[in-house]
Amino acid sequence: MATSRDDGNHVSAWRPRVPGVVEVLHARFTEYAYPMHVHQAWTVLIVDAGAVRYDLDRNAHGTPHDTVSLLPPHVPHNGSPATPDGFRKRVLYLDSSRLGEHLIGAAVDGPDLRDPVLRLRVGQLHAALTRPGDELEAESRLTFLGERLRTLLRPRDAVRVPRRDPDVARRLRELLDERVAEGLTLDEAGGLLAAHPAHLVRAFSGAYGIAPHQYLMSRRVELARGLLLEGQPPGEVAAVAGFYDQAHLTRHFKRLVGVTPGRYRAGASSPYRRGAS
Repeated sequence: MATSRDDGNHVSAWRPRVPGVVEVLHARFTEYAYPMHVHQAWTVLIVDAGAVRYDLDRNAHGTPHDTVSLLPPHVPHNGSPATPDGFRKRVLYLDSSRLGEHLIGAAVDGPDLRDPVLRLRVGQLHAALTRPGDELEAESRLTFLGERLRTLLRPRDAVRVPRRDPDVARRLRELLDERVAEGLTLDEAGGLLAAHPAHLVRAFSGAYGIAPHQYLMSRRVELARGLLLEGQPPGEVAAVAGFYDQAHLTRHFKRLVGVTPGRYRAGASSPYRRGAS
């Protein structure tokens, strides 16, 4: 992750290990104004404080807090603060695998999308992208974000009712069970199971009441519990059970078990000691 500060401005940028995401940018600017420029990727912008004014295809736009701005590739735009204190923004740059270039015209016509579900999904995706080790969750959230954007840009595509598919759900569960520590991406699973990633997530969630990334994380925590009961230290357990690092293990372990791995390991044999005394 690249981070810089200059005269009250602050920028953090990184490229996550999530297919389809070219770059993530979190920034605060007080006076800086972007000149006219273009991107090769789709720009998904939310503003958390202040506001931005910008021109896209010679038309003026703005970014109130409840808006998601979608700037298409190859179309020139600029940007400048619309409030005295500047603005704080979070940006996703997505490649054409998530949004096809056939949607550019619709995005130029209406780049500012006021949709609470979309805004929520963008925020959830940003949260997942800041946590190393949660790439499968991020990929799942990105899949639904792309689906929502396509629905808003092409409403006629939204009338399809998702079909139930218990067979593909079962096969995805078996695949996750085989690769608890190794893990896999939704794109990999889609290739192996000949199904679209969005269909995989919907089928799995409909069949088991839990998203694939939640299922995988619960299996990893289950594996970690067994290793901790065998006396292995949390740092080694994290690597063996498929977590990014010990902090990643601790966060999910405490959320699912109620205590940290260290406390769990320390208290694992205490009932036997009390019984023997």
